[in-house]
Amino acid sequence: MAHINNILYPVDFTEHHAKVLPMVKEMVQKLGAALHTLHVVEDLGHYANFFVPHPSLDKMESDLKSGAQRKMEEFVQKHFADIPGVTAEVVNGDPASEVIKYAVDNDIDLIITATHGRKGLEHAIFGSVAENVVRNSPVPVMTVNPYKLK
Repeated sequence: MAHINNILYPVDFTEHHAKVLPMVKEMVQKLGAALHTLHVVEDLGHYANFFVPHPSLDKMESDLKSGAQRKMEEFVQKHFADIPGVTAEVVNGDPASEVIKYAVDNDIDLIITATHGRKGLEHAIFGSVAENVVRNSPVPVMTVNPYKLK
């Protein structure tokens, strides 16, 4: 088995992800890997000229990104203070695509992500970022159902 040097943990600041934190920390520490955290601010471009004039959307995206960057830094300090050199990135775009792009660009060896456990119509409408990452990732993906953790 190849050595795991870099682990990517996509963060969306929900309770689902909070429940997975202990497992992420344990994996990083046991494997001696570097931890990369990534939050994706969804691209608002599909709302352009529909509800809001485009210049307002650009400003909103920029405000969302800087707010998310602050929140990401607080998140890393709060939850990963005991892990040295954690990378905290915030990008704009489609969550699944950006997670995969980050993994490729940063030599990620393993992605650990929470599943949201959506079922039925809700799943059909919203899809699943985790599912898209699993389907399209060039590296192994460990999915964790936060409701099945002991």
